[in-house]
Amino acid sequence: MARSQETFIKKENVKKRLQKKKDKEQRKEQRKANSDKGKGLDEMMAYIDENGNISDVPPDPKKMRQFNADDIRVSVPKLEELEMDDPMKVGTVTYYNEEKGYGFITEGKTGERIFIHANDATEPIAFNDKLQFKIKRGHRGLQASEVSKYTAPAATPATPIAPKTTTD
Repeated sequence: MARSQETFIKKENVKKRLQKKKDKEQRKEQRKANSDKGKGLDEMMAYIDENGNISDVPPDPKKMRQFNADDIRVSVPKLEELEMDDPMKVGTVTYYNEEKGYGFITEGKTGERIFIHANDATEPIAFNDKLQFKIKRGHRGLQASEVSKYTAPAATPATPIAPKTTTD
């Protein structure tokens, strides 16, 4: 009689391959079962509540505020619009090189750094001086012109109120 062509090791290798195939199929089924793909639209939907936080629950329509779309300004105001508001700006000298005669002013309201040259100033400038100036566009960016030291507007004295006299 002839010996079998399948040895013990060959049988074991076939069993291992079949077992690996089964394990792979099981993992595939688990991935499909736990997958987020194919969920319904309602399950994937996220909402923003009145405080700006993301939630799964739609916001309460009673708590929603109405906004007029025309009131919302999306663009950055142009430099010309800013200048129309108040042509004279106030700022503080944050850097100044006396030898070369230039420096930078930090504008008080916006915090923007503006270049300044000694030729544009009416009086000598020093570090930490409070200056009043106009902004113009130079060849390298914003530049201060018509620079002078800032003098705060004088406060109007309050008129004393006479005490009320009561007649008895």
